[in-house]
Amino acid sequence: MAEVSGGEIAAKALLNEGVDTIFFLTGGPITPIIVEANKLGIRCVDVRHEQAAAMAAHGYARSTGKPGVCICASGPGTTNAVTGIANAFVDCVPILTIGGASPAIQFGMGGFQEIDQLAMMKPINKWSDRVLQTHRIPEMISTAFRQATTGKPGPVYLDFPKDTIDEVADEEQVVYPSKPRTTARAEGDRQLIKEAIEILSKAERPVILAGTGTYWSQSGTEFQEFVEMSKIPFYTMPQTRGIVPDDHPMSFLGARTKAYAEADAVLVMGTRFNYMVAFGQSPRFAPDVKFIQVDIDPAEIGHNRDVEVGIIGDCKAVFQQLIYEGRPVFEGRDELPWVDELRARDAANRERSEVQMASDQTPIHPLRLCREVRDFLDRDATLIVDGQEILNFGRQSIPTFTPGSRLNSGPFGNIGTGVPFGMAAKIARPDKQVLVLTGDGSFGFNGIELDSAVRNNIPFVTVISNNAGWASGAVSRQDEPGRFLGFSNYEQMAEAFGCYVERVEDPEQIRPALERAFAAGIPALVNVVVDSEVKVVTQPFSAYQKGAVGVKQSYKD
Repeated sequence: MAEVSGGEIAAKALLNEGVDTIFFLTGGPITPIIVEANKLGIRCVDVRHEQAAAMAAHGYARSTGKPGVCICASGPGTTNAVTGIANAFVDCVPILTIGGASPAIQFGMGGFQEIDQLAMMKPINKWSDRVLQTHRIPEMISTAFRQATTGKPGPVYLDFPKDTIDEVADEEQVVYPSKPRTTARAEGDRQLIKEAIEILSKAERPVILAGTGTYWSQSGTEFQEFVEMSKIPFYTMPQTRGIVPDDHPMSFLGARTKAYAEADAVLVMGTRFNYMVAFGQSPRFAPDVKFIQVDIDPAEIGHNRDVEVGIIGDCKAVFQQLIYEGRPVFEGRDELPWVDELRARDAANRERSEVQMASDQTPIHPLRLCREVRDFLDRDATLIVDGQEILNFGRQSIPTFTPGSRLNSGPFGNIGTGVPFGMAAKIARPDKQVLVLTGDGSFGFNGIELDSAVRNNIPFVTVISNNAGWASGAVSRQDEPGRFLGFSNYEQMAEAFGCYVERVEDPEQIRPALERAFAAGIPALVNVVVDSEVKVVTQPFSAYQKGAVGVKQSYKD
């Protein structure tokens, strides 16, 4: 009887689950898995730090709509991935992390790099377990993917002791599941669907607020159909941008504050009442607003605030139900006066922004940088925005038109994701433009991964908005410890790795630099010196406090 090793079984099991890319940093005891995966044609992308491996798996999942995979060595190799995994957990992104571990036979004896990795991983993963029997590896990997992708998605972790990987099993005992997951979609309660339609049809100022539940359910087509049928304005959470194009006639990005504060009915599709929407409370929303909440996770219904109607279901299926029940009510009706109000506010705020976006000042205004990026990118390009000031400037000024092509730090506020996300997005969409727009501070976390991009031939472009430090005012507030970083020559570091590089200090040179960077056909970095004193206008953190009152809100957030 033929015998197969744990490493070979794990690689075959990953291939059986449809895995085509793995992010990893080599080391014991996981090397046999990587070697065997490479033999099977799985692309194995090595990085310089395991945090970046987890973040790249996250970015890959966001870009493709399917789980990302990262594999880490034992001990510090696995603990290094914790921040990236936690980011995926808070962002509800399906990734599988395989962590090598000390031999199980030595547990409790003080083996090399022995630490209870499983205990550390449980709080930051949707599901975690340890593989102790070599012949059960396919079963455990299949279970991990099922846990990651069903219901509310999220990261999962499998602990692989060294002896599980090294041991062999009788090939006849190894079973690779053929159809482990259902494609069924959970529909909402029909009576509640009817109640939702009744509320929306009677509302004078309705709004749709959509989160990533709409992306993972692949409901963009149904979402757009419902918007066009009902003529209800919509807003998407940052990670959901593009599921319906930002330039859709019912999208008014410059009027978000007005829409939230004055809406009398809000259909919340697949997003949580967290700090990003001020927990759904006043003054961000009107005290008497009627919320209709749709979520695949029952625990999210009514979390942080009461809802008028709570529907448990898959967003795609529920949109289909809303279309069916709403067609006799909405089809053929005129736009509400509310739409004209939002359109006017949106136009006024866009006009105000365009003045700054056209600025010829030096140092360069960050909004001018955003305008040049906006005007340069193709409609189906992937944009990754990472940082604080530039993240918010980019969110306000650069639209997105296709699903999965807008990535940012997410609700965990985890800066440093930019370069790993860029690597992953370019692997996922090799024939599309991929641009990382990052702050100089955030670039410092994982900027060394440009070396990984060069070695793995992943040609995307990184643009640094260099304001000399953390947040705005780094130059004028140098007396504050740790704020000032200087207008560092990051391009010199990238050049040493083999990247195409430029430094830009004249606004008229931004676009030519972008053109040359993309034409280079290799990983590229453009270091743009911007005004360090410019501060983005956005929603203050005080508005994120539960029950906050009397908060001054910005015109564009």
